[in-house]
Amino acid sequence: MESILLFVIGIAVLVFSAEKLIGYLVGVASRWTISLFLIAVIFTGIEFDDLAFGIALNVEDLSNVALGTVIGTTVALTGLVLAISAVVAPCEVDVPRSYLALFVLAPVVMLAFALTGFFTVTSGIVLVALFVAFVGFVAWREYAARKPVFRNAEVYEQLEKVGVGARGGPVTVEDVPPPSGGHFTLPPDLRIDQGFLRARSHSPGLGLGLAVLALVGLVIGAVAAGQATEGVIRTLGIDGTVFGVTVATVALSLEDIFLTAEPQRRGAPEIAVANVIGSVVFSVTGKLGVILLAGGAIAVDTDVVTWHLPVLVVMTAIAAGFMATGRLRRWHGVVLLGLYVAYFVISLVAFGGLPVDK
Repeated sequence: MESILLFVIGIAVLVFSAEKLIGYLVGVASRWTISLFLIAVIFTGIEFDDLAFGIALNVEDLSNVALGTVIGTTVALTGLVLAISAVVAPCEVDVPRSYLALFVLAPVVMLAFALTGFFTVTSGIVLVALFVAFVGFVAWREYAARKPVFRNAEVYEQLEKVGVGARGGPVTVEDVPPPSGGHFTLPPDLRIDQGFLRARSHSPGLGLGLAVLALVGLVIGAVAAGQATEGVIRTLGIDGTVFGVTVATVALSLEDIFLTAEPQRRGAPEIAVANVIGSVVFSVTGKLGVILLAGGAIAVDTDVVTWHLPVLVVMTAIAAGFMATGRLRRWHGVVLLGLYVAYFVISLVAFGGLPVDK
């Protein structure tokens, strides 16, 4: 029972700290007019909580759960997180085709390594390098365009100038007075994130300090959940892989569901889309690579290359196709969610869970 309580507390601390971390970092970055897409890729795509969780599992000889959470959470990013967001808040999206291409290619790279039969330390180095290259490409493209692909700090700067955000409560574009002598025009569908406005009110130094505290809390929560996992498995009598695809996957997806559905509901779908794209690319490259470097090689079961990873590739491609239309619709979410439920059921019934380390 203590392990279950520790797991629940760890996940709660993890989600709370992640939410605060994003707010503080975006608030600080907004003062430096850094691309919001790039910020979202780095600080929501690089999922420190999932990373710490996976490292703890692999180090504790629970590599079957570690690999299960890597694949399970990645499939859930499109089949659960993006699906629920599309159903709850359908919206227009504008994603560069080059980003969508890399989004689809990343799971293919993971599948290519899996076909060798092992995820080794060498493949871990290559995967980490590929994620670094992805971030570098995004940074270069954002800088070369001389303007963010998605809404950025300029919005918050202009809101600050006209005094919006000083009072509490939700703010919409109708609440913003026209700037005197200015030419800035707010997007008509904009919904202001009060958390980002409050974070921007802090000095850059204080904001970074609060972000560090949030990051520490996030890692502590992830490590606590990882250490409690073995006890939960023993207490509930659940197979490690089944636990990875069910309880752990859903718990670790809560943060992404919030960070994707909520921005879309408030009229800032760019953050949501960047979170999904960055998280998928990071999960199958950088996260898996760091887990391998920290805990050693992981053997790949046949089911991984014949079922789980092909499903991941197909789900990612379908999600990319939906985003390429320029609008996420409710039926897109229904399709993705239906596919995810089918994958979930078939994995448990026909394949006994997610891939197991032999």
